[in-house]
Amino acid sequence: MLAALLALGVHTAAQAEDSETASRFSLNGFGTLGMTRSSSNGAGFVRDLSQPHGSKGEWSANVDSLIGLQANWVLSDQLAVIAQGISRYHIGSSYDPELMWGFVRYDPNGHSSFRLGRLATDFYMYADSRHVGYTYLTVRPSADYFGVLPFAHIDGADAQWVLPIGDLLLRTRLHGGWLNEKLPLADRSWNLQGSRMLGGNISLQSGAWTVRLSSSQLKFSHNLPIDELTSGLKQTGMPSAVAAARALDVADSTSRFDSLGAVYDEGPWQVQFMVSRARHGSQSFQNWQSGYFLAGYRIGSLTPFAGYSWIRSKARSLSTGLPGGAPFDELNAGVARVLADSHADQHTTSLGLRWDFRENMDLKIQFDAIRGKPGSVFPFRNESSNWNGRTNVLTMAMDFVF
Repeated sequence: MLAALLALGVHTAAQAEDSETASRFSLNGFGTLGMTRSSSNGAGFVRDLSQPHGSKGEWSANVDSLIGLQANWVLSDQLAVIAQGISRYHIGSSYDPELMWGFVRYDPNGHSSFRLGRLATDFYMYADSRHVGYTYLTVRPSADYFGVLPFAHIDGADAQWVLPIGDLLLRTRLHGGWLNEKLPLADRSWNLQGSRMLGGNISLQSGAWTVRLSSSQLKFSHNLPIDELTSGLKQTGMPSAVAAARALDVADSTSRFDSLGAVYDEGPWQVQFMVSRARHGSQSFQNWQSGYFLAGYRIGSLTPFAGYSWIRSKARSLSTGLPGGAPFDELNAGVARVLADSHADQHTTSLGLRWDFRENMDLKIQFDAIRGKPGSVFPFRNESSNWNGRTNVLTMAMDFVF
């Protein structure tokens, strides 16, 4: 993994010797070509919730394929400008390119660093590099763990401090900014622009071990696109229905995401263990807990791996106080649908093999057995009435950096 990051971020020393200009500018790329097939046609398997459609009983190249470019311009020993653009399948069923990174980095000394501009969101370990498939072991970061957090970047700033303590290395980072994207929701989109994100993390590295504790909070600026439902509740004039409509509001509500992760990477072994929990102020989202364990063992150019992940949410109840029968049945059913849409109760067992068949390129094959309840719909797209919570996902992918 370290070799891949160096290849992406620093480029080759040979090019650096060509000229002073070349030494201060580098352009690199990365990508994944993947084919994914979910055995069930009851719900669309997606890499994360930024994708409007997924694999439903057929092969799909959209789930994991992407390509990106990254430019690094080193202005001085302390100052650099970095930009990263990615083309991937996302809202609008398009591959329109996105600016993922676009920031100025200032390193006044060897112990602190400051960045200003567009930054990748930093909820969990590896969250900021989850699009660079060559840097991690599996085909994709765990969908149970990372897939339900589709927020890609913020426009803001962060600051990091590094403190050596004997043989230990203590890192602290604070970040803040605003989201500037939209998410697909059925045939509509949820506007996240202007939603504020604040948070930080602290990590401790000792030899091959790294342990990180992090926490981030989002304050949303816009409601979900369910105006017909909330307006209908308010128009009844009944206090309980009006209160239910307000409880479904997401605008000005906060969500908090806490996580603890541990990584071991030395010799032939790669081991990761992470747990997280999310707490939401709005009744539109269920609180959830998730986690995963992953282990791989390198044998030459081959690395077989196995993993287990899970996500579980707690169902909410919200009464409108409206009686049954027309014209209130539709409103009561709408509230029930909103409450159910964020339910998750499933676990995934993964087996796979990574083959580093040449420098800066790998081939991966991965099998995921997802077992859940029929009501576990939050991690998926376009679920049907025949969805039973169970599917098998087979993926073949090639990653590269250049």
